[in-house]
Amino acid sequence: MKIAFSPCPNDTFVFYAWVHGLIPGAPKLEVTYADIDITNSLAAGSEGPDVVKISYAALPWVLSEYALLPCGGALGKGCGPLLLTSDRTGINHDFAKLANKRVAVPSERSTAYLLFRLWAARHVPGGVGEIVVLPFHEIMPAVRDGLIDAGLVIHEARFTYPSFGLTLLADLGNWWEKDTNLPIPLGAIIARRSLDLSAITGWIQASVKYAWAHPEESREYVLQHSQELSTEVTQAHIKLYVNEFTENIGETGYKAVSTLLNRASQEGLVPKVDLKALY
Repeated sequence: MKIAFSPCPNDTFVFYAWVHGLIPGAPKLEVTYADIDITNSLAAGSEGPDVVKISYAALPWVLSEYALLPCGGALGKGCGPLLLTSDRTGINHDFAKLANKRVAVPSERSTAYLLFRLWAARHVPGGVGEIVVLPFHEIMPAVRDGLIDAGLVIHEARFTYPSFGLTLLADLGNWWEKDTNLPIPLGAIIARRSLDLSAITGWIQASVKYAWAHPEESREYVLQHSQELSTEVTQAHIKLYVNEFTENIGETGYKAVSTLLNRASQEGLVPKVDLKALY
């Protein structure tokens, strides 16, 4: 079975047991490790993987072929994207100064981007200027070096941005949580509708439970794919992004997804989705 997910610690932690043949009855996996912008594109292609991690923001474009699985993904609180800037820009916390500025984002089909656009619609009169898509690991250096006025970052950047001399302009996760009282839907696990979705769900949930039961066992594998991260940052990343929603999205999680996609469609950022088509 072909699967694609990111090399980030939360994904490698979640799928460690299945990748290493530790889940009874689960098929052998052929893994593609790729950043979210690439996996979004893979899922949108005609020959995408059987199972793939994408951004929730990309769901509206893939639902004809894929169904959302109720596990394995990333939803949570206190783990949203951050909007960073450098003191040299003079933006500080005057959001209006973002007008006509260049902002780097990791993908235009990411939850981070949707949250940024929804936030900017309320806080940046006239809107921002140019949106520049960069791989997420290039965004902080670009802001630091003055190539970009502000950057939208995800994942472990929330732990490491001070080392780049950057300033937090807005925590979009906190904004979303205060505005909706819901978790942030970040990364989704989807599978081809032609497959046995119930079985795949069971294998992923078993892999999550194995990871929690044997946290030390996956450490070498996780660090192998996150070589730029310290053990401490890796563990903090896993603790933040692997939670109860990873095992089962549940009613609250589905409400968060529907709220995000409804708001985004109202702003014209994504096609309107029949939410019953998610699964």
